[in-house]
Amino acid sequence: MIRQASADGSGRALLPAGRARPGCATLRAVISSLADLLRTHAAERPEGIALVLEQRTVTWAQLYARACQVAQALAAEGVGSQDRVAFLDRNGIEHVEVLYGAALLNAVVVPVNWRLATPEIAVIIEDSGADLLIVGPDYVPASDGLTVKRSIVIGQDYEPWLDAQDVRDPGAAPSGQDVAFQLYSSGTTGRPKGVMLVNDNLFQETLLEFFQSHWGVHEGSVNLVAMPLFHIGGTGWAVAGMAVGAVSVLVRDLDPSRLVSLIAEQRITHGFLVPAALQFMLAVPGVEQADFSSLDTLVYGASPISDQVLRASLKVFGCRFWQVYGLTETTGGVIHLPPADHDPDGPHAERLRSCGLPGPGVEVRIVDLVSGADAATGEVGEILIRSQQVMKGYWRNEAATAEAIDADGWFRSGDVGYLDADGYVFLHDRVKDMIVSGGENVYPAEVENVLMGIPGVADAAVIGVPSERWGETPKAVLVKSPGSELSEAEVLAACRERLAGFKCPTSVDWADVLPRNPSGKLLKKDLRAPYWVGYERKVN
Repeated sequence: MIRQASADGSGRALLPAGRARPGCATLRAVISSLADLLRTHAAERPEGIALVLEQRTVTWAQLYARACQVAQALAAEGVGSQDRVAFLDRNGIEHVEVLYGAALLNAVVVPVNWRLATPEIAVIIEDSGADLLIVGPDYVPASDGLTVKRSIVIGQDYEPWLDAQDVRDPGAAPSGQDVAFQLYSSGTTGRPKGVMLVNDNLFQETLLEFFQSHWGVHEGSVNLVAMPLFHIGGTGWAVAGMAVGAVSVLVRDLDPSRLVSLIAEQRITHGFLVPAALQFMLAVPGVEQADFSSLDTLVYGASPISDQVLRASLKVFGCRFWQVYGLTETTGGVIHLPPADHDPDGPHAERLRSCGLPGPGVEVRIVDLVSGADAATGEVGEILIRSQQVMKGYWRNEAATAEAIDADGWFRSGDVGYLDADGYVFLHDRVKDMIVSGGENVYPAEVENVLMGIPGVADAAVIGVPSERWGETPKAVLVKSPGSELSEAEVLAACRERLAGFKCPTSVDWADVLPRNPSGKLLKKDLRAPYWVGYERKVN
């Protein structure tokens, strides 16, 4: 139950002493951190709706009161400024309470991917240095044996933990370079890296202005938060909508049928979805007759959309579509394809194969993969990005940070593409071997490490192959040990025991030997080539 208890008996939490209650005209200038976001809206629209989850509705005043209690509870556990707090559960109101409660204390929430296997979860939490874990009841088994000093279980001791605290804002004043939240993104080695996203990454005047003027999100909007909050497409999208005062409708489970009905029930105006989610929604019986009249704009990204899904989406949903390209390290979208370019039969239909144009304050370069020199228009090279949206760096990993961001602030995306004469960015291939399956990143080296631990496997390679449903899926190409009778079913079963489902190979091919260069590096481009014959791009 959401309580409205407060320190002054008015039903609201108290703003920290000395903090002015800003007027609407100065709203954008005031919001410079997660803490400012909540304090501002609690003062300006206390009875306005902040969150909706099924039958639960939370006002800004209620969210602020709860966040104040979270802050006090965290402080009582010894959590201080910029300390990490781990969170493991599906999308829920508690996740948002903890996110903002930590912000009021200038602490940092580390949302953990609940789809990961237990050993993978342990690696992330240990790396984060978090002493406290807040965990949903479904994931308590996955938290056994972790290095945290204490776990708070939602639905069990979470409520008593908060009820023991006063509704009082500790009054921390985060700086622009303080970390707002930390998301984990694996590298090609398979070792997860903590992406530190600071307040300045999130709260830029030009970015918030773009969000309002181009995507049309404002305080009267109803924003669908369907992607997992451990993903930049979840937390980043939610925070952007909340920054302008929109209602956030949380989705706990990505059920396509429920999404279709939810849009009508809640009068959703905006949302971010991966193409696979759109595809699954289009397959819901009766979707053509569903009510999507409230929709203004749908934003999609994380993987390209097929012409078939796009055409059907434009017809069925009847709203504007924006495509975004970005990474966790760039706080999400930095390149955007506007609605005007979403015309499959228009004069510039070829732009649908592009990522779009750089967003406000975003610079893009294409550099030669060998020399590092700027590539000419139309020439393929690595995509470099410079923007205030680029992360502060990788947590406790200076070497990886220096490799990713050069002295001039250019971030190496790891993707290969080119710029056309009009400045549109086209994605061509990957420098890294990363596979994007249904919007989730799969790093072959991590899967290969598991495969090499299976008795009977002498050599292993993992590549991405085309998939109509997921864009691409992992395929294992294996060499058997002499005398081994290992089967595909045994390989897949062994992977499922040690990896998240989306990381597991969906098929296995056998080879006598894997192609390698003289230094022993796998020639994955050669392995992939036969499976991508007939595809325009080597990234699906």
